[in-house]
Amino acid sequence: MDRQPADFIEFQVPFRDVDMHGEMFKSAYVARAEEALASFWKRRPAAADELHFTVGKITCSFHAALRLHDQVRMDVHVSKIGGKSAGFLVRMVRDGESDAAAEAEILWIACDRQNKEPVALPEDLRDWLYEFLD
Repeated sequence: MDRQPADFIEFQVPFRDVDMHGEMFKSAYVARAEEALASFWKRRPAAADELHFTVGKITCSFHAALRLHDQVRMDVHVSKIGGKSAGFLVRMVRDGESDAAAEAEILWIACDRQNKEPVALPEDLRDWLYEFLD
């Protein structure tokens, strides 16, 4: 990651998100990554003709388990901008460490609100996303 993250949020791993071994459930990584991306998305300029976005793909790479009460910072990066889609990388880093414990890649596809068919990303949205592209 060459650039600073587009956004970040922090959380502490709660009891509800851990298994009997004290490690965070794998599904919680995806939910947290989507939470971080939603926080970033709130920063975008308002659009009169708001698109509908659907998740085209989510992948998560696990490097080191997050554990109960770990303090975690999630950095959001724009990883790719396509004609009809945008890709994001959410890095989860345990407090006091520099290497990611996990990384989630999320691909959003822009769709028409009525028929849900894929449509091109508007130029103004593409320009805004390019400000954060790694």
